[in-house]
Amino acid sequence: MLTLGIGRLGLRAPCRVVEVIDEPERRGFVYGTLPGHPERGEESFVLHRGDGSMRFTIEATTQPATLLARLGGPITRRVQLDMIDRYLRAIT
Repeated sequence: MLTLGIGRLGLRAPCRVVEVIDEPERRGFVYGTLPGHPERGEESFVLHRGDGSMRFTIEATTQPATLLARLGGPITRRVQLDMIDRYLRAIT
């Protein structure tokens, strides 16, 4: 369960891990949204290693699942981009 926001003011975003990537040069996971999540879709987080370098990719295939997310338009997109920034800060 993800929570967007703080404490009781946070928006619950139910999700589950649908794939674990455990290969010699790739590690990561994919999560899919569950009913009640403001978006519908999947996001993957994968660390690629090889040739002495590393690359971290985040891929998202989502669409609004709630009326609030649909009405949010550009604000919803900004929230998604802010979440990606938080993910990237967390790994650095």
